Amino acid sequence: MKNNMSNRLWIFDLDNTLHDASPHIFPHINRSMTAYLQQHLRLDEVAANALRIDYWQRYGATLSGMMLHHQTEPNHFLWHTHQFPELEKMVLREPRLRQVLISLPGCKVLFTNAPKHYATAVLKLLRIADLFDEVMAVEHTGFRPKPHSFGFLKLLQKHRVKAAQCVMVEDSLENLRTARKLGMRTVWVNAGLQNEACVDVKIKSILQLRDALHRI
Repeated sequence: MKNNMSNRLWIFDLDNTLHDASPHIFPHINRSMTAYLQQHLRLDEVAANALRIDYWQRYGATLSGMMLHHQTEPNHFLWHTHQFPELEKMVLREPRLRQVLISLPGCKVLFTNAPKHYATAVLKLLRIADLFDEVMAVEHTGFRPKPHSFGFLKLLQKHRVKAAQCVMVEDSLENLRTARKLGMRTVWVNAGLQNEACVDVKIKSILQLRDALHRI
């Protein structure tokens, strides 16, 4: 694989991988999801917030718990919990990101648990939308978000590649575990010191990816 890098398929997560969503975007989404649970399940704020976290921890996504336990219509949930009137002010763009991505040999796809309308808007604000051959959002997985293997397998089939040709770049260990089990190379974007068995390469920032190419 190292000898034929142009055949690689780079699979990127979005939030907290290509940009820092923690300061503004994630708190906004969390508040929106809590409000949705309050309204549709008739819960107070404390109970709704606790249930949101519980579903996220148990299933990898609050949406999965809502669909399983409350028959929530997924498109309705995603639309109402991913409204960003001031998204342009919330996205933290790193100008060097574009050149890092351009330097990577092979095709690039985005694979996110977020809805497509949000993912494409963020890519445009990051000024890298044109660098991706595909955006696989949660609705394209039949609402089976990562770490479920369905979306991973669908990507492999659609792009006609083997898992060994793919590099998964993620901030989530659970998602990287799925990628590793399938045979993909894995890059963990994490500022901590610890490492994990499912991780081939660990970088503190996506901006370090180009310099880590020789290790992937």
